[in-house]
Amino acid sequence: MKGSPRLPTAARAILAGDRRTLARVISWVENGSPSAEPVLRALYPRTHGVPVVGLTGPLGVGKSSLISTLVGLLRARGRSVAVVAVDPSSPFSGGSVLGDRIRLERRPDDAGVFFRSMASRGAAGGVATATLEVCRLLDAAGFDVVLVETVGSGQVDVAIREIATTSIVVLVPHLGDEVQTLKAGLFEIADIFCVNKSDLPGADVARRDLADLVAHGPYEGGWTPAIVSTSTTAATGTEELWSAVEAHEAFLDRTGGRRAGERRRLAAEIVGLVRDRVGRELTGRLERDPELRRLLDAVTARTLDPRSAARRLRLASPPGPEGRR
Repeated sequence: MKGSPRLPTAARAILAGDRRTLARVISWVENGSPSAEPVLRALYPRTHGVPVVGLTGPLGVGKSSLISTLVGLLRARGRSVAVVAVDPSSPFSGGSVLGDRIRLERRPDDAGVFFRSMASRGAAGGVATATLEVCRLLDAAGFDVVLVETVGSGQVDVAIREIATTSIVVLVPHLGDEVQTLKAGLFEIADIFCVNKSDLPGADVARRDLADLVAHGPYEGGWTPAIVSTSTTAATGTEELWSAVEAHEAFLDRTGGRRAGERRRLAAEIVGLVRDRVGRELTGRLERDPELRRLLDAVTARTLDPRSAARRLRLASPPGPEGRR
């Protein structure tokens, strides 16, 4: 391809199917390495907008096992699939707390499957800020589908809406008060509700309760959340779940929702990147800049409140070197 020699070496390797290079660049993204930026920039025009399917829900609902069966289904249909499992981070090391995703069943010699476990590093909802960029790398690498698993570590993974084209909320029978759970935000992010472990008693009740709640629409964009029952133990419902995903993806294409969703996600990503950069710069300057240290001292001494300090910082502080043109 014309212009290919100008691509960074790592970008060319990823396009050629080099999985080790892909894994290395993902580590660069996770660690905030400057080495990742030219690769991300070069590969962005090579992305195609593949389906990114997010699975979220409380701990213990069987998301990993469900993803394992979905991977098997997709591979049987000849589709390549990448899985990103986002775990809660240790507040001390920043590393993944769970780190047990190796239990996902996959053949080590199957180049059509790629798996990566990531730490959320404190990002809202258990979703790493880097996950969007990782999904984009996987898209450029040629995978047909990207699955993103998040762990509900005490808060609803609402941030999955800023990553996935289709969001699946996984629940189980007797999880608790479904109505209260949905009020917490799950109901607002689900394109599909999956009642997993449906071989257990109470599955029909859980599904009926969800159906009653879903009936209270309408919903933004016109899509009514689908409700699917699955059981990895009984090996049932996986095909129906994927059919619901395909139906939602087709709905996005038919109604223009895909482009609207992409614009919303990109806007949120740009704002987030700016916020993170400015936050890092200001954090460093609060310790180095004498004027800003005096401002912080005033807040610490309770002679100035944090909001007023932020306003002064925004209005009076000169831009850093990156902000000058």
